Amino acid sequence: MGNDDGFYDRLPPQSDFAALVDQDGFAPVPGDWLVGTADIVGSTAEIAKGRYKAVNMAGAAVISAMLNALEGRRLPFVFGGDGASFAIAPQDAPLARDALAAVRRWTEADLGMSMRAALVPVSDIRAAGHDLRVARFAASQGVDYAMFSGGGMAWAEARMKAGGYAVPPAPEGTQPDLAGLSCRWSNLRARNGLILSLVVQPEPRADPLAFARVARQVVEIAGHLSRAGHPIPVAGPGVGWPPPGLSLEAQASHGRSSHLRRKLALLVQTLLAWALFRTGLRLGGFEPSAYAAQVSANADFRKFDDGLKMTLDCDRSTRDRIVAVLEAAERAGAIRYGLHEQDEALVTCYVPSVQQDDHVHFVDGAAGGYTRAAARLKSR
Repeated sequence: MGNDDGFYDRLPPQSDFAALVDQDGFAPVPGDWLVGTADIVGSTAEIAKGRYKAVNMAGAAVISAMLNALEGRRLPFVFGGDGASFAIAPQDAPLARDALAAVRRWTEADLGMSMRAALVPVSDIRAAGHDLRVARFAASQGVDYAMFSGGGMAWAEARMKAGGYAVPPAPEGTQPDLAGLSCRWSNLRARNGLILSLVVQPEPRADPLAFARVARQVVEIAGHLSRAGHPIPVAGPGVGWPPPGLSLEAQASHGRSSHLRRKLALLVQTLLAWALFRTGLRLGGFEPSAYAAQVSANADFRKFDDGLKMTLDCDRSTRDRIVAVLEAAERAGAIRYGLHEQDEALVTCYVPSVQQDDHVHFVDGAAGGYTRAAARLKSR
């Protein structure tokens, strides 16, 4: 199923990430649509306290709540580490407003963090001199992700941070529908030396072709890494018991029940899952090895979100080559960039059903990743 006007469903998914650099496959988002955006206030400080998993969970919760509200219909979205953004048809604006309001309330009540959110008309984005275009990148046969360009998402986020178009939190006690949101996989140690989180944005007044050239160079350099720097092994991430994100998942899914009761139930469920992955035994139609491999195939370790974002398992020589390209482009006034290095990556997941291959997996650096890279971009 798609949105009622079918715009996003009609876009052909593209399997060649490098081809998206030239943005030929991007289509203008309809003028009557809206952009939803949300992020954690003071996320860098929260990460400094060691709360990077909670920050990631809050960002993924925005996507989970929206996908559940749309009951299986496609949603063009992008995960940003400490938040998320999406585009929505006008008839679904009330659903988006309710979902954002509920996630804001849940983030404050259950995670103890402040989230801001906004709904911004695409018409206002274009009136301000920006654009919003979208493409579909097929990460695998089962999953594709939206890629955005034109500067519209960045403008909407900036307006949100300035207090514009705000969606207030829902009343106390409101619970969002976060069914399927989980954080069960173990962190992924770097196999090549480091996990590099990278954010590259075009300078607003620069030639768009200059940014495209830089992005193409970075993608080509990363292409020489094993699997283009994909941080999740082909066979999937590791799993331990109890999973590191158990308490966070309980906070996301307890609903009207107590957090403790939900946590105990998850302990039992995850113990069974751990046993299946450890032994490789099938249960009904669930095959652990095939599912774990799909986690790797379906992951969003690289994306376009008004710029280039990547989480790479990278050696230091490749890192140095990427930095050299970015430094030269920044001196030339073509781009701004930020990066952050860490030892591990983490995976946060949205799983509608373990029997299907449409589960999506959001990859970020495990020590701040995109949030810290973006902070360094701004500081430059």
